Amino acid sequence: MKKILWLIFLLPFLSQAQDDKGVHFEHGLSWAAIQAKAKAENKYIFMDCFTTWCGPCKYMSTKIFPQEETGNYFNDKFISVAVQLDTTSKDADNIKAWYADGHDISTRYGVRAYPTYLIFAPDGHVVHRTVGSRLTAKDFIADISDCFDSTKQYYTLLDQYKSGRRDTAFLHKVAMSCFSAYDLVNGEGVANDWLATQSDLFSRDALYLQDVYTRKSTDKYFSTFTDHVNEVDKVLGPGYAEGKVRNVFLVEATDSKAGDNRPPDWDAIRKKIAAKLPADADELTARIRITYYLSKKDYPGFEKSMVAYMKTYGSKMPDDELNNIAWSVFQGCSDMTCVSEVLDWSKRLKDNTNIAYVDTYANILYKLGKKDDAIALETKALTLAGDSDKASFQETLDKMKKGEKTW
Repeated sequence: MKKILWLIFLLPFLSQAQDDKGVHFEHGLSWAAIQAKAKAENKYIFMDCFTTWCGPCKYMSTKIFPQEETGNYFNDKFISVAVQLDTTSKDADNIKAWYADGHDISTRYGVRAYPTYLIFAPDGHVVHRTVGSRLTAKDFIADISDCFDSTKQYYTLLDQYKSGRRDTAFLHKVAMSCFSAYDLVNGEGVANDWLATQSDLFSRDALYLQDVYTRKSTDKYFSTFTDHVNEVDKVLGPGYAEGKVRNVFLVEATDSKAGDNRPPDWDAIRKKIAAKLPADADELTARIRITYYLSKKDYPGFEKSMVAYMKTYGSKMPDDELNNIAWSVFQGCSDMTCVSEVLDWSKRLKDNTNIAYVDTYANILYKLGKKDDAIALETKALTLAGDSDKASFQETLDKMKKGEKTW
């Protein structure tokens, strides 16, 4: 499977897969009817919150939910329902019927990552939450089983915190649970409470929580990574602090509000970066331009900014970033001039020890019509692939040999 299951990539979402041996999802019932059914049958409710554009959601619906192992565990314990939390012009009536409840659920529980799984007790109150896809049915079942253990139920722990429980070990446990559940709004307050009990803010545990709950340059612990570089790097590794600061600026600068189509103020962005990373202000501003144009699917703007960046700063871009950008262009750009440029500045990927990067370069070759070279490189990737990845690489190789699209 391509790249990372957690990360969201734009693929059309197939309807929730149903298999007699897999998880049985209820269709055509309202939220009120689901709750009534769960109460009558004394079962918990398993709610799969997904969107149509979510790759990990697709993986779960086609690979994990249909498995007999998953169905055997779920069907006698849960009333299961899949709730689509985005809207499209192709939505069927049963999807539209859930729009209001879906919006309420998303808002009430702060669902911001997909898939998010919410577990409700038979009486209807929420007890647990977990986020993301899992590689195997066994892993997924193990995580979901926590919903029956009151010492691990996410919302039970959060309610204890809100009721005033503040022992140190408990605070740390809840802060970590909030992060795992991608409930960063609640987690930030819990993390701050735990950090306030610590005499050493540069221990590994303390730095970890400061790291995961620092997402903006205005966050409380951003200064830890800008003003205490040596202390951070001593514990977390060389270059960690600078990498954190760079990532915050990179995400923050291109994060615009919905409906705001104004271009970024590049001078203001550079000035803000220069205040913390003066030596990197020009390079990082140029790097942010790439992300901005790519996110807008402005490929002419992207091509210009990417070529300029690679010409001056190419050695500064890590291979993982280079690969992700190259793959995004390969999938989304129909301008062969742009794709040809990708081939030039991503050529170091073909010799990488990471076979996913080799696969990316092979696909770019193929899209440009260099079929023989692409097949040779994809064959190399297949040969080096582990057992869990061979099927994906074989599928791509077969498409190349048949002259079918791989994008």
